[in-house]
Amino acid sequence: MNSFNGFIIKEFKQIYRDKRTLIVLFGMPLIMMILFGYAIRNEVDNARIAVLDFSKDQVTRTLIQQIEASDSFLIAENLDSYREVEPLFRQGSVRSVIVFEAGFAENLERFGSADIQIISDATDPNLAGILQAYTSRIVEEYTASLNQDNQIAVAGVQPVVRMMYNPELRSVNLFVPGLIAVILMLISALMTSISITREKEMGNMEILLVSPLKPHHIIIGKVLPYLVLSVINVVTILILAEFLFDVPFRGSILLFFAEAILFILTALALGVFISAIANNQQTAMMIALAGLLLPTVLLSGFIFPVSSMPEPLQWISHVIPAKWFLIIVRSIMLKGGDLMMLWKETLILMCLTGFFITLSMKKFKVRLE
Repeated sequence: MNSFNGFIIKEFKQIYRDKRTLIVLFGMPLIMMILFGYAIRNEVDNARIAVLDFSKDQVTRTLIQQIEASDSFLIAENLDSYREVEPLFRQGSVRSVIVFEAGFAENLERFGSADIQIISDATDPNLAGILQAYTSRIVEEYTASLNQDNQIAVAGVQPVVRMMYNPELRSVNLFVPGLIAVILMLISALMTSISITREKEMGNMEILLVSPLKPHHIIIGKVLPYLVLSVINVVTILILAEFLFDVPFRGSILLFFAEAILFILTALALGVFISAIANNQQTAMMIALAGLLLPTVLLSGFIFPVSSMPEPLQWISHVIPAKWFLIIVRSIMLKGGDLMMLWKETLILMCLTGFFITLSMKKFKVRLE
């Protein structure tokens, strides 16, 4: 037991003395949080647009004022004819043009409807779709206010839209919970695999194997520091999410950490498995990045919804632990989900964890005993 305790203490000290490892462990999560929190966003701010108002009545002026008051738009040009539209798009001066038909207020009052045309630069289709959705929402809110005030009887059914759990549609609320899975996979799997393969490269693994330590003691001693450091990173991410990005946390903190530790164990097991099949640190890093980190980012639902993927990729996503952990984390943080709501995802994650731990332990023994 004294040898085992000394081995664990040695591992902690080795990580503490390695400045590059500390940068990856604590600098990388901070950089990723800042990038996904501020730079990589679905929201649009101050998009330059133009207005072509053929009516120039009170209703169109009010609508233009409301559009201009939105943080999403910046009215850069007021046009007089359609001939001015294409040159603006070619120059890249504006991203969208809003056109009000002639007699807008009169048509709205007489027929209960009037036409608004939204012309967008679709070289960036995502941005074009977002701008059209934002413009439509402002118009719908204004026509709903006209109905409420009984100023104009607007024809048709006016839907009442309610966004639950993320009413502002903030992308940071989507990315930050998912970023926890990416960071834990990066730290736990990548760093563990590199740590063990480094011992093999330096010839220290043979020394460890002939020491009083058993193979499972070596594995535990290697992964325990990264388990502790991963939990510290989870705490750091939650603090940044709360105070820097104002991401809500509505569920049980104890359930959250229990699920996080379960996922960390999965990532650590995958790191041990990679170290068993890799002969050097470079190979371990390439396998971890290509085989774990990329699927975690692309196939887990972190950025792209799994339901929109081709069916073969959806089947592959079922064996990616991050997919189930993302469902759990987003439910706990944004919906206040409890274990009764998440028992199926938790059970699947437990089964995957058990499978990967068994596989990594067996592979490690076969390779090194």
